[in-house]
Amino acid sequence: MSVRVAPFGRTAGGEPVAAVSFEGGGLRATVLAYGATLARLEAPDRGGRLADVVLGFERLEAYEASPAHVGGVVGRWANRIAGARFVLDGRERRLAANEGANQLHGGPVGFDRRVWQRSALPGGEPGAAFELESADGDQGFPGTLRCRAVYRVEGERTLSLVLEARTDAPTPVGLTQHAYWNLGGAGAGPVLDHELEIAADRYLAVDAQHLLVGGLRDVAGTPFDFRTPKPVGRDLDLAHPDLAPVGGYDHPFALRGGEGPLREVARLAHPPSGRAFALSTTAPSLQLYGGQLLARGPGKAGFAHGPHAGLCLEPQRFPDAPNRPDLGPAILRPGELYRWETRWRFA
Repeated sequence: MSVRVAPFGRTAGGEPVAAVSFEGGGLRATVLAYGATLARLEAPDRGGRLADVVLGFERLEAYEASPAHVGGVVGRWANRIAGARFVLDGRERRLAANEGANQLHGGPVGFDRRVWQRSALPGGEPGAAFELESADGDQGFPGTLRCRAVYRVEGERTLSLVLEARTDAPTPVGLTQHAYWNLGGAGAGPVLDHELEIAADRYLAVDAQHLLVGGLRDVAGTPFDFRTPKPVGRDLDLAHPDLAPVGGYDHPFALRGGEGPLREVARLAHPPSGRAFALSTTAPSLQLYGGQLLARGPGKAGFAHGPHAGLCLEPQRFPDAPNRPDLGPAILRPGELYRWETRWRFA
């Protein structure tokens, strides 16, 4: 087990960025202070050969230029807030819009576009810890929010991430990790052959702006039924009205168990290599994004990005929950602790 810290350049504003690399339990990972970004994760195939299974870039400038939130921790609110506004305790709050009239992933300068401060882990254990302070009014959100992100190796072939936050005034908080997965590794091609299972009986439809349409819908008999494993691309050609608006999958699934307990909610597998992971989380929802809108361009080790080069499985609170109390909690108040945990256990 080891931890190494190296420079990863400077932002356009001149801030230095560190890269923290660690290994243990059969995994190797690198996390950047920029966005608390999971920049590299090497996992073994059935023959024990390691390959990097997350998309990313070789240079900091590429992370800054990309609109795809590649590998970062996003917040204060993951996903969309319709109209970039919400009402809190009887007062309307206006947010910084960055997707038309709406806000996506916390605004133009969300948490994945900030340099987090590196902090220590006890006992030299393999991992990386970062802290971020978001000031009152940041991207329009009320209250000063103090956040902490801790990546760790937890036992054999298991990576964990814990996100915590406290506030001095009521504010929406809903964070997530935005890795793009390709278990085949660099150069493996599109992820449409990956087999996916999600423990969800219901999902939410979205319109062409990726905003929610109506309430929860049953997955049975639809392309959104992942209750048993199936290839991600199997049903994409079906003429289903909930696939058409966004050209594929970019939808939230209501996970069994609700918010709170850490439980296994999804499995992703790449049959050709034998790589697979089970995803456990405390979040109530899982956003499946098939990567159909990924821009073409160079990634790491000559691996070109493009449509379906990677997919996202984002454990989070429900999109637009600050405006939709029917979808569960959204507000953190002084004296409370927001805590989100996710684990990826590789087979």
